[in-house]
This record gives sequence, structure tokens and C-alpha cells, in this order.
Amino acid sequence: MNIDIVGPERLEEVTGAVVVIDVLRAFTTAAHAFAAGASEILMVGSVEEAFALQRALPGARLMGEVDGYPIDGFDFGNSPFELSRQALGGARVIHRTTSGTRSAVAARSADAILAASFVVAGATARHLRQLAPGRVSLVVSGRDRPFGGADDLACADYLAARLRGEEVPVAPFLARVRESKAAGRFLDPALTAFPAEDLELALEADRFDFAMAASRRGDLLVLEPAGGAGQPIRWSP
Repeated sequence: MNIDIVGPERLEEVTGAVVVIDVLRAFTTAAHAFAAGASEILMVGSVEEAFALQRALPGARLMGEVDGYPIDGFDFGNSPFELSRQALGGARVIHRTTSGTRSAVAARSADAILAASFVVAGATARHLRQLAPGRVSLVVSGRDRPFGGADDLACADYLAARLRGEEVPVAPFLARVRESKAAGRFLDPALTAFPAEDLELALEADRFDFAMAASRRGDLLVLEPAGGAGQPIRWSP
């Protein structure tokens, strides 16, 4: 298995298995949405697409952010703490974020797309070993953002080590997240859109025992929990 760590640039050309990493916060939030009972997450690249898709799918819930801040008219922000307090009851969720979902949507040539963060890191590594792709690209989705993506790079480095079969402790990688520029927003009480609880939840490595695998259904990119031999599963909160 060849393992590359890449940024979101030119993702439309990347083949093989693509793992889009967004620790703070898209794919920590997505995992908590599944734990809260979401049946599937439809990932989109723009706010306009999200609203249009909701009109086409009555009952679907909107979740996401622009530059980290909640979007007027959305049901939820991009907060794992907020989603951890919900009961979604099998609802579809439409997810739009500035880095994570936009990068996933851009990976048009990938043979397999996974979404990852520390809360599903171990399950993601197991899922990839079961898929056994020739090439894995670990995407640091926040690398082109003002806060630099150091949190996503820490997760990418950890996943790369796990995929190489190295028994590495997770604590040093989590410390890199806590010390990152992105984490600073969650330590500032004046920034109420970035609750400290989100940072703490993002640092709970392997909280969930499922990977998150995406599949294309026509024009939709649908994210679902996956386990076992790469098979979709339903997570019961």
C-alpha cells in the first residue's frame, strides 16, 4: 500500500482510496451525527446546493458552517457537542463545510472515499486494510485555510503510521491538535461559535468503532458508517 499525505489542491485528479481528514470539526461532527441516529449524510460543496437538496428531500436536516460559523436557515452548526445532544431518529442530514465536505466532493476520480478524524481513526485504518487499495491519499483538508490544517496533519500522520503497521501512541498526535492554531479558537470564550467542548470531543480518539465511507448515487455523495469487511452498518446510539 502506497501512502501519500496531500492537500486539497487538485483533488479531482487523485485516484485510489482517498481519506479526507477534518478533525476540527467536520468529520468529528459527522461521526456524532451518526451516533445521534442520522441514517446517512449527504455531503455538498456549497450552501446553495444544501438548500436546493433539502427542497428536493423534504425532512432532511441541514448541518454545517461557512468559515467555522453557523449558517442562517441550517438546523445545526458544525459542532460535535451540539450533535451529541440531538436525537436524529433516522433523519437524512445534508452537510456543508468549508474544508471537509468540499474536499470530499472534489475527489471525483477516487476509487473509494472515506471521511476521517481522530474519533474514528482506528476503525478507518481497519477499513482501509480490509479494502487493501494499492494507493491511499490522506487529505489534509484544512491545509489551504488560514489556520493551516495542523490538526488534520496530525491525524494524517497518525493514520499513516497505523496503516504501516506501527504501534504508535496516539497522545503525541492529540497534543499536536491541542497546540495547533486552529485549536486556539476553541479556547477563546469570546468565540461562542467555537465551544471548548468541541475541541475536547475531537480529541477522544477511537470513540466510535465505525469508519465513514462515501458512495456516489447519481449526483449525490452519500456518507454512511461502515464496519466489518467494508460493509455499511447502522449505528445505534
